[in-house]
Amino acid sequence: MSVEVSVVLPAYNEETTIEQTVGTTLETLASFLPEGSYEVIVAEDGCDDATPEIAANIADETDAVRHVHSDTRLGRGRALEYAFRRSDGDTLVYFDTDLATDMSHLEELVESVRSEGYDVATGSRWMPGAIADRPLKRSLPSRGFNWLVRLLLGSELRDHQCGFKAFDRTALFSLLDAVEDEHWFWDTEVLVYAQNQGYRVKEFAVDWEPVGDTKVDFVRDVFGMGSQILRCWWTFTVQPRITRGVTIAGGALLVVAAIAIMSIYIDPFTVVDEIRGADPLYLAGGALVYLLSWPLRGIRYRDILSEQGYTTDTWFLTGAVFISQTGNLVIPARIGDAVRAYVVKMRRNIPYASGFASLAVERVFDLLTITALSSAVFLGLAASNPNVWQLGSVLRTGSESGRTALVVAVGVGVAAILATVGIVLSARSDSNHIRSAVTAISSDTYADYVANTLEQFAGDVQTVTSSPYAFVRVGAGSVAIWTLDVVTALLVFAAFDISLPVATFVSVGFFAVSVGNLAKVLPLSPNGVGLYEGAFSLIVVVFTPVAGPTALAAATVDHAIKNVLTVIGGVVSTLVLNVSLTTAVKESREIQPSETD
Repeated sequence: MSVEVSVVLPAYNEETTIEQTVGTTLETLASFLPEGSYEVIVAEDGCDDATPEIAANIADETDAVRHVHSDTRLGRGRALEYAFRRSDGDTLVYFDTDLATDMSHLEELVESVRSEGYDVATGSRWMPGAIADRPLKRSLPSRGFNWLVRLLLGSELRDHQCGFKAFDRTALFSLLDAVEDEHWFWDTEVLVYAQNQGYRVKEFAVDWEPVGDTKVDFVRDVFGMGSQILRCWWTFTVQPRITRGVTIAGGALLVVAAIAIMSIYIDPFTVVDEIRGADPLYLAGGALVYLLSWPLRGIRYRDILSEQGYTTDTWFLTGAVFISQTGNLVIPARIGDAVRAYVVKMRRNIPYASGFASLAVERVFDLLTITALSSAVFLGLAASNPNVWQLGSVLRTGSESGRTALVVAVGVGVAAILATVGIVLSARSDSNHIRSAVTAISSDTYADYVANTLEQFAGDVQTVTSSPYAFVRVGAGSVAIWTLDVVTALLVFAAFDISLPVATFVSVGFFAVSVGNLAKVLPLSPNGVGLYEGAFSLIVVVFTPVAGPTALAAATVDHAIKNVLTVIGGVVSTLVLNVSLTTAVKESREIQPSETD
């Protein structure tokens, strides 16, 4: 008789229970299936105890049992897939080896797919009639998780994570290529995809009693599952709607939004008269200089990724930087940084951990460079200009935006120096505190995944910062980028026909722009609009005889030129690179491994 039903038991370090679990499974299957019509597969996932030997012995002694071994940890989801692809049955079943779900439900689970025509069947601990002995510390996160899945992913099921499921072989294999998670969220992702594809899914109440430690796992439940829900929400809800037409319309709205944001944080009537008298040639020169800084940003980003082991073209990276900075301008909390990590992942197959690490390196060099520039100029001003000591009184009596800007700038500058020192020291240390910190919070298998990701992130950061050659090369690029940023501001400043000695003009301009850029690092407003202008105009007024409205007008125009050019560059980049997320996902699957070396 051919095998009709394959039952997979995912096993990781189950030496004390696996023999009993297999025996109970065989006994239950024999109670309602003909002999020879079923098989039990122990999917042993890189165990480091005696589970492999025990499973192998059981398989040698029992014809209905097979042992599928993996030398390395695949994760729960991938271990199930690995075993299912090696099974023979048309009805594929799995349940947790602790047998938390009462085995009296196994016949209903199997027959729902085998004879009733359902494509997927799953037990539920939250349906009416279910009996689930769950402590409050487990039931609350579980209910919250399932509520979010229903809300964001459109699922109609009550319980997505119950480890008691059956599938039609053809239906499951049609879904697996789309499923990305390798760990605990695999269960949920399969169920959501099945519903989206129109497969028949049966959910039925079960009796369930936890076995062993049932404490809430912080890493898995909060970080792991939550991030996976957001990933699937993006894939199901946002991604299909991002077309070329939507991109063009969205770009136009971004330009409008950038202009609108300026009017929210800056009173346009305060500076409009001053702006009318500005020399357009100087403004155009400032815009041209600012545009020249963008290829340098792409080159610097290329150098950072190159140190991490990823080679790609400068123009693509310049476009990616444009797109991310546009996101940071319009949306607070630096959402654009995540957008850039997504773009390089989808288009160049650079892992998220490395993408975010490259951004962290870029931010550190930005802050360190700006801090160094502002500190150097400040020392020069302190030696030659007695007005420098008025900054203390300005913190008590100046405008709110100016006071906030100075406080933020000082704090960010100190943090940048400390962060750089910390990274350099950690790069020279052999100690690994990341894994110990994660495992102190969680002992779950998902913690290994989180720890590996964080270690990759830290390693990528240290790779760049610990190399003297890379440090100098990326640092020089940063100095060039921010020098052009300052030159842009000086040209805009000059457009207002300001009569100042050249040395004062340049030194005050450098200091004002540097402090303004430090002030806008924290996402207190989109792209620091308001903070930049406050810091810039306050410093100009303190160190020069320039009137407040003129200084504010110069700062506003300088920031507006930079923001509008950034948005335009971001829109053009989305069109030139055709960064439709749907296309990006499709193209990312065609990238060969050699392209990421």
